[in-house]
Amino acid sequence: METAELQNQGPAYQPITIGEWLITFIITSIPLVGFIMLFVWAFGDGAHPSKKTWAQAYLIMMVIVIVLMIIFFGVIASILGSFVGEFQQSV
Repeated sequence: METAELQNQGPAYQPITIGEWLITFIITSIPLVGFIMLFVWAFGDGAHPSKKTWAQAYLIMMVIVIVLMIIFFGVIASILGSFVGEFQQSV
């Protein structure tokens, strides 16, 4: 099945090598540069289709994690705020 899918991509399709993926992961681990490169790969025209899709998925996951962190810390802050309020009333 996978071979048939690759054949439908055309003769010019070349999968990304392990070395290219390693370089990609190293670049993404660099603060700020990696974040900017994710946008370049996700929305630019020169990126390999596999890398483009991966970068888009990575950015979506980052947004989901940030939203969950905001919700989590908001809940923690409200719980701590209620404890402080109760403590001040009892003093």
